[in-house]
Parts: sequence; C-alpha cells; structure tokens
Amino acid sequence: MAERILMNEFKSLAQEKWVHIELNNDDIFHWIVALIVLNPDSLYYGGYFKAAMTFPKNYPYSPPEFRFLRPLYHPNIYEDGKLCISILHAPGEDEMSGELAAERWSPAQRVESVLISILSLLDDAEVSSPANVDAGVMLRKNPETYKAIVRENVEASKKDIPQGFEMPTHESTMKKPVDKFDDQDFWVDSDADDDVFGGSDSDEEMTLDEQDTGSDDEEENHKS
Repeated sequence: MAERILMNEFKSLAQEKWVHIELNNDDIFHWIVALIVLNPDSLYYGGYFKAAMTFPKNYPYSPPEFRFLRPLYHPNIYEDGKLCISILHAPGEDEMSGELAAERWSPAQRVESVLISILSLLDDAEVSSPANVDAGVMLRKNPETYKAIVRENVEASKKDIPQGFEMPTHESTMKKPVDKFDDQDFWVDSDADDDVFGGSDSDEEMTLDEQDTGSDDEEENHKS
C-alpha cells in the first residue's frame, strides 16, 4: 500500500512549481526534494533548497524523515540539516515536548502538507525551543546579521540547481489575466445592427422622404 500511495503523491507533486522532486536510485521510498520559495516577500525567495526525504515501509502510519543536504542557518534546523518540526514527530501526544497530538504526524498527513509546513517554518521560526540556539539568539538580538546570513544561504543553494532546469519565479507562476470582451467595440466595428434593424439611418431617412413625397402627390391628385 505504501508504494502505491507514495507513487500517487510523487506524480501529483511533480506537477507543482514550488517543489522539484526525483527518486534516489528509482527508489520510491527515497526522494530528492528541492523546495523553491516563490513568495517575493520571503527572505528565502529564489532559493533552491535541496533535501533528502526517506519514507518508512509502513507509510503513512509513520512520518518520513527530512534532511536538508546543504546547511541552513535557522533556529529550527540542526547543523546536520534535520528539522525540529512537530509534523515530523511520531503520532500521539508528548507531555515532555508539550506538543499536542493534532500538531504531530498522523496518517491523514501527506508529503505536500509536510513540505508546505517546512516552507512556512523558514520564515516563521519558532525560537522558544530552537534546534540551533545560536541562530535563535541572533534572530532575536541581531536580526540584520541573521538576514545577511540567510541571503548567503540562498545564494549558496543556487549551486544545486540542475543544469538546464528553469527556475520558476513569482512572475512566471502568476496566471495571466484573460482579456475581457469589449461588446462596445463589437457594436461599433460591426454591421450587425444594420442587419438586425433593417438598414442604416440613411436608409430610414430615405424611406421617410419617399413617404412624404408620396403623400404630397396623393394630396395634389385629390385637389385636381
């Protein structure tokens, strides 16, 4: 069952622009994932954050493992690239961590929800219980220096962009507006009104003149 579920999820995510995925050695349980930040307001915009994702044989009853392959300086990312994030923790409530069961992994979760949560975590760090204490302190006390390090991380991540891969941007993923049909221009430029109403204004005026002329002739004949 796990293979079928993962294959369906892989095919679905392969259509998305914000993530680039491939199988490691054609193994459906081992993915190479790259998160692509498309929010232009994000500090991580333009980055290509490559990671390894490993799934257990009993997926989706147990959570996958996720690890960034290139280090990221972030309060919730360990030096080895692993994350401290509730959604990847085993199901059930943990009194020690204070995490509720609803915050942790459940069989209803999917790869997409995990990746979206990770993207959200990048810009919305949880500094109360950091995996990287130094990064948490810097974010709170020296945010400008922290932002500078993030920008360096973003530039470094671009080295992992595959040759020939066209990086999507915020602009390229925006839907183009559909041109609205201007019915006023249609009526101005067409002769449809002539066909509908039986001729042009000049034709109508000519008919009225002819009617007047005809009336005058009848009146003259009557007098005579």
